Amino acid sequence: MDLQTGLDPALDPDGDGDLPFADPRVRQHLVVIGNGMAGCRAVEELLARDGGNWRVTIFGAEAHVNYNRIMLSPVLAGEKSFDEIVINPRGWYDDNAIDLVTSDPVIAIDRASRTVTSRSGRTVGYDRLLIATGSDPFIIPVPGHDLPGVISFRDMTDVDTMLAASAAGGSAVVIGGGLLGLEAAHGLALRGMQVTVLHLMPTLMERQLDEAAGWLLKSALEARGQVILTGADTAAIYGEGRVEGVRLKDGREIPASLVVMAVGIRPSVKLARECGLAVGRGIQVDDHMVTSDANVLAVGECVEHDGQVYGLVAPLWDMCRSLADGLIGTANPYRGSVTSTKLKVSGIDVFSAGDFSGGEGCEDIVLRDAARGIYKRVVLRDDRVIGAVLYGDTADGSWYFDLLKKGTDIADLRDVLIYGQAFATGGAQADPNAAVAALPADAEICGCNGVTKGQVVGCIEAGAASLDAVRQTCKASASCGSCTGLVETLLALTLGEEAVESGPKTMCGCTSFGHDDVRREIVAQGMRSIPEVMQRLHWSTPDGCSSCRPALNYYLLCALPGEYQDDQQSRFVNERLHANIQKDGTYSVVPRMWGGLTNPRELRAIADVVEKYDAPMVKVTGGQRLDIFGIKKEDLTAVWADLNAAGMVSGHAYGKSLRTVKTCVGSEWCRFGTQDSAGLGVQAERMTWGSWMPHKFKIAVSGCPRNCAEATIKDFGIICVDSGYELHVGGNGGMKVRVTDLLCKVATEAEALEHCAAFIQLYREDARYLERTAPWIERVGLPYIQERLLGDADERAALAERFHHSQRFSQDDPWAQRVEGADAHLHRQLEPAE
Repeated sequence: MDLQTGLDPALDPDGDGDLPFADPRVRQHLVVIGNGMAGCRAVEELLARDGGNWRVTIFGAEAHVNYNRIMLSPVLAGEKSFDEIVINPRGWYDDNAIDLVTSDPVIAIDRASRTVTSRSGRTVGYDRLLIATGSDPFIIPVPGHDLPGVISFRDMTDVDTMLAASAAGGSAVVIGGGLLGLEAAHGLALRGMQVTVLHLMPTLMERQLDEAAGWLLKSALEARGQVILTGADTAAIYGEGRVEGVRLKDGREIPASLVVMAVGIRPSVKLARECGLAVGRGIQVDDHMVTSDANVLAVGECVEHDGQVYGLVAPLWDMCRSLADGLIGTANPYRGSVTSTKLKVSGIDVFSAGDFSGGEGCEDIVLRDAARGIYKRVVLRDDRVIGAVLYGDTADGSWYFDLLKKGTDIADLRDVLIYGQAFATGGAQADPNAAVAALPADAEICGCNGVTKGQVVGCIEAGAASLDAVRQTCKASASCGSCTGLVETLLALTLGEEAVESGPKTMCGCTSFGHDDVRREIVAQGMRSIPEVMQRLHWSTPDGCSSCRPALNYYLLCALPGEYQDDQQSRFVNERLHANIQKDGTYSVVPRMWGGLTNPRELRAIADVVEKYDAPMVKVTGGQRLDIFGIKKEDLTAVWADLNAAGMVSGHAYGKSLRTVKTCVGSEWCRFGTQDSAGLGVQAERMTWGSWMPHKFKIAVSGCPRNCAEATIKDFGIICVDSGYELHVGGNGGMKVRVTDLLCKVATEAEALEHCAAFIQLYREDARYLERTAPWIERVGLPYIQERLLGDADERAALAERFHHSQRFSQDDPWAQRVEGADAHLHRQLEPAE
């Protein structure tokens, strides 16, 4: 073979290169490994440009001709047959004289001799070789992953297995809540199986969707009968001789006769690596899909171009065009792809494109329509679209994607961009107030409360000069908040400069609602998660902010004890790590000492920890505890394990929670003591520890009016007297000292504890997040507190019972949970950059 021409000299005896190209012996031989979408598309592109100079052999691992793998889901769902998804029927191969070898995958490449060898032993030479092996499904290597009945979802064989399983009925588990997994779950559900989707991450399709859209998708799928478990970590697949179910790391077991793994794909690079081609994440190629060997090309999901690998179809078509142009000498280099994802499952429309991670320098424009289940988010940077997420209405997805790809300056469209192409391009220069002014008087403004424009205007003309005043009178904008902008426009149109800003301060810039409104609506509408609150109350940001997320997390915890799962990402660093971060990056650890009492075992454990982990300082706190300073992040779990072994639990010195119960020794030792203040303090702390609050909360019990425990500057203080117990509330010893108010006097310890529990629960349910008891009482007034707690014994008992109920789900030591492995990723040290 001539190394310059790549042709056999025997076919060109005069050496002039003038060959009869109609003769198949003298055409260049292209061998394609892979009969899938990428390989066959590349052949189509090449034949369309230069068909006469190439003969083609294609090796396929499957028995089928080339079919559209994207349409496997409709085949599974019964919406299409296999014949309907065939791309290249047998006639296409015959018409183009393509030698198709099916059910015989290539197992070896010899680059020196330019040959490939198949599983059956067939050896074929090539002039150019095209590797289009696609990708391999990733199989989680958990025990039982190789049991019969555990499959992936990549080809028709998998679909046939799922069809057979669904015909027998029963339950299926799909591991993976990405695009492919959800489509598999949908198809199996339509076939009559009870389907459970397990997804490791908190958000479905987290690579394509933000938290808000992921929550909407999860809710919609659950409404269609599927069980969706996020944050679900698979421990094992179990069964005797065949799959019988899946066991999670938290101990839950989900029965299943079929398990579909759809947790991701990896470029199929085994052949390329074995023959010595350059391989990174995929087979490394240049802008014309040429590998490190000039005679070997690669295309599709198996390749890595400029550090990127692609698992979507659109980039594959671009690659195939560049490959074909490169083979015939035309300059059309592949420069990478900007991708978008569109999903339609059972009437659910989802679209995403670009970068929606946001961050510094980015701006989010968000539109939410809770009634119609619509969520739109466009991410901008420097007046250009860099990302978009659409749920429920994806009609403008292509327009946003085009703006993104072209880098179009949208400064002139900024105010109307979120409303879509038709509105933005047709009315970008129009006065946005004009449309509201033109509305008839009977036009509905507030759908939640059935309020018309005429009613809102009448309310304003009658004296409601602010948004809050309108809400209080005609109720417009008082429920979901989606009509807030319309009401504010009507205020401006009606009153002009006389309109005043709303009275109560909103939670933050993400919403037009205040804390009290949000708390009320969470209970009234039965909301169950942060994304649900943001969708129903029309948050103006996709994920909230550092002000509203912790507040929403607390309000849901308070409203739904035992049901709502604490959201760690909505907590500040100290609460996430259950220790106090210090200025040097180390942490301090404060173990709980009930009522300020301790014993030799606890003291020895603390001393051992200090020595073992070289803690530079131990400090006695004002709350009668020992604070251990200088603990490294990576040592926290070990420190907690040692303290747990001595019976000590977290002191919650980092939390918006009960901190300490401070006591004096009381009547047991002190000659002035009137009651057992230390014993009562221990009871109070064991009753209240672990409880989450709007802010930090401190209790003290003094054994006599001399008040050695400083009960009159605590959130709840008890002063023991000869005739019983004086109960004080609302003290604060911080920057602005506030002495407590006397709530009442009771005769017994049981009464003191009941009033304490009822007061705490009233504070938990009524106060705003980050509002301590002192400003709360100053805002609502002591008479309000006394009326709620003292006016009706049944109400006081009900408040106390609600507190005790919530405590059943709160009194788990977070240190012990972390020692057992919960949230272990939070305690890993970041690896240094190479």
